[in-house]
Amino acid sequence: MADTATMKRSADAQAAPVDQDVLIVGAGISGIGMAVHLQMNSPDRSFGLVERRERLGGTWDLFRYPGIRSDSDMHTLGFVFEPWKHEKSIADGPSILEYLNRIVDERGIRDRIRFDSKVVGADWDSAAARWTVTMEDGKGAKSTTTARWLYLGSGYYDYDEPFDAQFAGREDFQGRIIHPQFWPTDLDYKDKRVVVIGSGATAVTIVPSMKEAAHVTMLQRTPTWYFIRPAKDGLANFLRKILPEKLAYKITRFKNVRLQDIGFRRAREKPEKVRDFLTKRLRARLGDRYDARAFTPPYNPWEQRLCLVPDGDFFEAMKAEKASVVTDNIEKFDATGIQLKSGQHLDADIIITATGLKLAVAGKIPVRVDGDLIDWSEHFYYKACMFSNVPNFSVVFGYLNASWTLRADIVAEYVCRVLNHMRATGTHVAAPLLADPATLTEDNIFDFSSGYIQRALHIMPKNADKMPWRLNQNYIQDRIDMKTGAIDDGILKFGDARAPTKTAAPGELQAAE
Repeated sequence: MADTATMKRSADAQAAPVDQDVLIVGAGISGIGMAVHLQMNSPDRSFGLVERRERLGGTWDLFRYPGIRSDSDMHTLGFVFEPWKHEKSIADGPSILEYLNRIVDERGIRDRIRFDSKVVGADWDSAAARWTVTMEDGKGAKSTTTARWLYLGSGYYDYDEPFDAQFAGREDFQGRIIHPQFWPTDLDYKDKRVVVIGSGATAVTIVPSMKEAAHVTMLQRTPTWYFIRPAKDGLANFLRKILPEKLAYKITRFKNVRLQDIGFRRAREKPEKVRDFLTKRLRARLGDRYDARAFTPPYNPWEQRLCLVPDGDFFEAMKAEKASVVTDNIEKFDATGIQLKSGQHLDADIIITATGLKLAVAGKIPVRVDGDLIDWSEHFYYKACMFSNVPNFSVVFGYLNASWTLRADIVAEYVCRVLNHMRATGTHVAAPLLADPATLTEDNIFDFSSGYIQRALHIMPKNADKMPWRLNQNYIQDRIDMKTGAIDDGILKFGDARAPTKTAAPGELQAAE
């Protein structure tokens, strides 16, 4: 290993024992994926998972609103190592949970999950070359565990608090106000007038699914670009009949990745063509019910994530007069519904505020390196999963323009490559060292105008204009770089336990003399 990529170790350096080599935080898609990749690619590494909830599944267990489903096809939202076997490519929440539970049980992972364990602190000790993670159960009892590597599969949004749009007059409304993140099990909406505020994937899923409601109105301030596609992938279902399961899945996955990439690139290069294409399909679906004001956003396709409408179910509900769309601004809530600035009043028994999520970095976990609290907005991404000057630490933040799991898979594979390199070289520490952040040119970390993204830019890690210090939105290129790029690249430094350097900046790892 080249000296330029290796921290010199003192003769008496010795890493302290740990409870597991890798601690995975979160038992959703990201965490379960990492566990399986460790089993396949780094079988000599011990690992454990901690999950704050009493069940696995993450997002797919938390959200219980009507019609909950994937907004990506399951041949890319599914894992690279586990074929999706269901007939529907756009899957409902229960089917996704069944998929995750089957993987966990068939691969013996469930016994390694510590449920009802919310991580409330993570502390790196350079002298011991290990993380000490503090957890709290539902009763407030605290415990700790130690690990050599900390892997956060804790998602990207705040599990405790959704985005609050602060609507005036909420306290005056005499019906029920519900956010989809906390859907009540006792909600009876049969023959009720429902207003769903929002126009994104959640709203467009809920509206056609509340079939027993008297009427459902989607109230939007700004229209969204919609993409209609079949819930079933005809080619995938055909290939499964004539080819081995894994080969059929691989071909379908490749096809869907390529089509998505082509669509995204075309939207950026020729947005007017994509606008015309999407509008033409929507006009054909809605016929004389098409309203240009309701379905022409003020931004180009893929400046925000396209909203998938499987089988056009949302538009079919409109044609059946079970649903409608109103484009307006809210003046206030009142006793019987919503007063709009145009003067129109929407009568409602139930108001659903599908107004978006609140982003969170590192699961809101206080992370400290040698006692110094990490401010993520002061650190640069490295290889889309690690951070400048933070040792033995990685996270998953999925793609905005593709399925979350595509990133989760390649990040897990990459971290396994790093762990294997450390095993081969007898080192216990790996940190992407950035001595002078001023040498990098910052770039907008998310070139998307979505409200939930823009509201969180001030807390997000930094992004440079060139690799490896950036979070890319190009899966095809990322997959090549992560699978074949050099681990020992002169930036990711490897070493062992050492006393922390007094003059080091927060989170900085320096070579021992």
